[in-house]
Amino acid sequence: QVQLVESGGGLVQAGGSLRLSCAASGRTFSSYAMGWFRQAPGKERGFVAAISGSGARTYYADSVKGRFTISRDNAKNTVYLQMNSLKPEDTAVYYCAADLVYGGTRPSSWGSWGQGTQVTVSS
Repeated sequence: QVQLVESGGGLVQAGGSLRLSCAASGRTFSSYAMGWFRQAPGKERGFVAAISGSGARTYYADSVKGRFTISRDNAKNTVYLQMNSLKPEDTAVYYCAADLVYGGTRPSSWGSWGQGTQVTVSS
């Protein structure tokens, strides 16, 4: 397994931007597909975006396509989520996930998780 630590959350006005980071432990970071999920109060954890180990393939939820960008720096063992044009409905705890195989959009398919970082978008 890999250890994951998210950072970069905070409070931002609607229309603003934030960049989340997820730092991973271990020497085989490039072997892992990485994903971002989010969970709002009273809702289930949902898929946001994912990226393959090499970074060649990316996947997005329809709700964030065109606004969010996932990227990774394998030399720094870090995956990023650039969030632009934020909306109040983007408010949630954002979680980083990792697995040796791209797990798709179901949280249960991902093996390692961070503790989460809060993103709050005010209207």
